Amino acid sequence: MFLAASAASSSFAQANISPAAAQTKPIYVLGAKLHIGNGKVIDNGYLMIEKGKITGVGDATLVKLNFSNGEVIQANDKHVYPGFIAPITNLGLAEFEAVKATLDFSEIGTLNPHIRAIVAYNTDSKVPATLRSNGILMAQVTPQGGVVAGSSSVVQLDAWNWEDAAIKTDDAMHLTWPVTPKPRQGFGGRGPQVSQELLKERTQKSLEELDQLFAEAKAYTETTPVVTNARLAAMRNLFNGRQKLFITADGEKDIIAAVNFAKKYGITPVLVGAEEASLVVDFLKQNNIAVVVRQPHALPNSIDDDVNKPYKNAAILANAGIIVVVSIDGYWQQRNLPFMAGTVAAWGLNPEQALQTITLNTAKVLGIEQRAGSLEQGKDATFFISSGDALDMKSNHVERAFIQGRDINLDNLHKQLDKKFSAKYSTAE
Repeated sequence: MFLAASAASSSFAQANISPAAAQTKPIYVLGAKLHIGNGKVIDNGYLMIEKGKITGVGDATLVKLNFSNGEVIQANDKHVYPGFIAPITNLGLAEFEAVKATLDFSEIGTLNPHIRAIVAYNTDSKVPATLRSNGILMAQVTPQGGVVAGSSSVVQLDAWNWEDAAIKTDDAMHLTWPVTPKPRQGFGGRGPQVSQELLKERTQKSLEELDQLFAEAKAYTETTPVVTNARLAAMRNLFNGRQKLFITADGEKDIIAAVNFAKKYGITPVLVGAEEASLVVDFLKQNNIAVVVRQPHALPNSIDDDVNKPYKNAAILANAGIIVVVSIDGYWQQRNLPFMAGTVAAWGLNPEQALQTITLNTAKVLGIEQRAGSLEQGKDATFFISSGDALDMKSNHVERAFIQGRDINLDNLHKQLDKKFSAKYSTAE
């Protein structure tokens, strides 16, 4: 009896589902409202899928389709979206925050350009399945910690291993701009005090070490070294344009300094966070800088800021002509990414512009716009069908999802626990 009970209990705990099999026959989605992802909407659309690619998309009233040997999905009154993309997340690199052995997103040291997040990505994590149920089908798995954390990679969220998951490996190097901490006291006015001058010295030293690293790496790429230096070799693609540089910087002066630093080495960076980006809009436009807005559901950075400024930041930048991407911190929380985009839709962007912040804009920033981010012919058939508005927490209900044409399982740990305890209390006397 004990073994039987344990088996029953463990069946609910197993949220990992085998990845879906490859597409074997054409699929036709008919009658849905197609949110293309580039700002366009087709109210009564059709989508044709063959061999994992989108082979046709348009207005269903204008064409006659041959459905022989294919699966027809009638999606009248439903919505079809390109798969959402979660940028800058330690998804698959962390499982239980309280168990150190399951945390693999940060390395010792401050300058780690040779670290590759993709080789640590855990496809058996229970977390990605919870994201798929809200339409998030791809993610940029990103290392954290130090000044230079290493390289991220873009993955799709239904795979046997990291090799199968990878859409683009080592897409970007991640740098946190050194900043002098603001003076603050310990709890209750007690605690060790560190002089502001000492903090400034430490920051200056970090900047000098960072500049030296980039100077040595650039020189390394321009020569044929006799001895391989793994740290410098890992930065080679930054200077030939094959890899992007993501810089986290929030303050107005830090943003300007970070962009000018990257320009010094011939790199156009992507800004992350950029809480005061609205103060330097013209500077960002002149330098063609895209911005990843972090956590719209947050408090303002300054006590003088409008309390709603975090909600408005995306619209301020996007309406000025800057490419804007919306992100959310953490890994479990990534399932709420669509609702972050829904928030910026309520504060200055129209719904289709807000949708772009987690689809096509993200794909452009990650360098995968040729195969993902919108429902366009020739791109990967990575999309989902929702019975309601996917950016609205109340109506988001993903009924089916496809990754590269594969019809994926939408079960997850949260759904299993819901069934388990619903059954428990429904049978209680």
